Amino acid sequence: MPDTRRKLPIGVQTFAHIISEGYYYVDKTPLAWRLAESGKYYFLSRPRRFGKSLFLDTLKELFEGNEPLFRGLYIHDRWDWSIHHPVIRLSFGGGVLHSRVELDEKIGELLEDQQRRLQVTCTHDSLSGRFHQLIQGACEQTGQRVVVLVDEYDKPILDNLTNRETALAMREGLKNLYSVIKDADAALRLVFLTGVSKFSKVSLFSGLNNLLDLTVSPPYSAICGYTETDVDTVFAPELAGLDREEIRRWYNGYNWRGEPVYNPFDLLLLFSERQFRPWWFETGTPSFLIQRLTERQTWLPALGQLESDAELLATFDVDDMPTEALLFQTGYLTIDREELLGSTYFYRLRFPNHEVYQSTYNSLLRAWTANPQAEVRNRKTLYRLLQAGDLSGLKELFQAFFATIPHQWYDNNPISRYEGYYASVFYSYFAALGLDITLEDATNHGRIDMTVQFEGGIYLFEFKVVELTANGSALQQIKDKGYAEKYRALGQPIYMIGVEFSRDSRNIVGFEVGAG
Repeated sequence: MPDTRRKLPIGVQTFAHIISEGYYYVDKTPLAWRLAESGKYYFLSRPRRFGKSLFLDTLKELFEGNEPLFRGLYIHDRWDWSIHHPVIRLSFGGGVLHSRVELDEKIGELLEDQQRRLQVTCTHDSLSGRFHQLIQGACEQTGQRVVVLVDEYDKPILDNLTNRETALAMREGLKNLYSVIKDADAALRLVFLTGVSKFSKVSLFSGLNNLLDLTVSPPYSAICGYTETDVDTVFAPELAGLDREEIRRWYNGYNWRGEPVYNPFDLLLLFSERQFRPWWFETGTPSFLIQRLTERQTWLPALGQLESDAELLATFDVDDMPTEALLFQTGYLTIDREELLGSTYFYRLRFPNHEVYQSTYNSLLRAWTANPQAEVRNRKTLYRLLQAGDLSGLKELFQAFFATIPHQWYDNNPISRYEGYYASVFYSYFAALGLDITLEDATNHGRIDMTVQFEGGIYLFEFKVVELTANGSALQQIKDKGYAEKYRALGQPIYMIGVEFSRDSRNIVGFEVGAG
């Protein structure tokens, strides 16, 4: 059988390059055809490195009528190739802007580039005036309505979220630009804006309330990303030698109320390097996200079990960023299930996959501990202790860890001031190893704080803060409640571990182990 492998489009965002240079391409033109035929104004929020730029470039080539590029694709025999629309494409993806002055300069440069490309002369001085002239001029010059594509529409704001005044200034600058779209309706064929976040229409789009938000629209759930079918068909030549179930566990699971998808960047790097690693996560975790979770004293074990309604999930602005919306829109959580109760849609959120689950806790743990190098050593030691069944060593490891945290770090870090900090860090070590963990595991007699299943053994953890609880040890509670009964039928060794923390001593003061 001949080798049918093709080039992997790692980092390639140009549709013409992918098609003409023999790269793998997942045909997204059925969705392009659907949106082109059914509407005019669209908005899409997706996490970074999900293929948003490639989809916009596909739309550009489509509306410009570059027929040869689409031969063999779904849309080829359905599209009128005799019509060539002028396309204005603006992208804020490159570089970091630090002020409103820099933003206005950037917008001016983008408009000048489009003027030259479309051979339209603009005489107005204001940016909004020039943008409007560009749209009108392109329409009049070609006799066809204009397509406007905006990539990374929100990046100038997101890059400055740690500086509220600058972020607000960026928002106003972009609002000034996007407000032009509303008044140019007669000259427009299609408008498509993409970004990571979904800012309020009121705060950013100045009356452009007719944008159809595709973010959680089931028919468009797979508009970016690769589906299971894509992996098994388009990328079939790459699967040899890789565990298909591991591919699914590591990278599948992003869901926007429709068909779940893989992050393209993850799969392409996996196929290239033949290793299961957090490829997407390693490209950069926003420090702003870690900072916000810390400031809000987020209870780490609950991250993958957050709940929201549709309104909260769509809420995002400079002064209003709920934790659920922040994690969902940046791709660290995805929709697990949807419920309609009365007239309100509620969502249960979860980690998309193993990569995001393990890497999120890894990053948070590193940010919440004083010595990153020691934290790495501790994780490695923890895994080896579990392999050896050395539970007394586990006690010594965590006691040594808490003892090394400087007192001034407790004083300066808000997360350390609440009672859940100790159990949260303890839990994060296990999660950062990617272990099989169940939180608040329900039994007939109550809920176990944490259950870990590892290499044929079951570990039941109960946590207490001694200053806040009544008499009775954590281990005794496991025994009294009969928590181990749920697992006896599995025939595996059961270890009951009671861990007691003290806010006064800032350490573990009790660590008892019992066999189940």
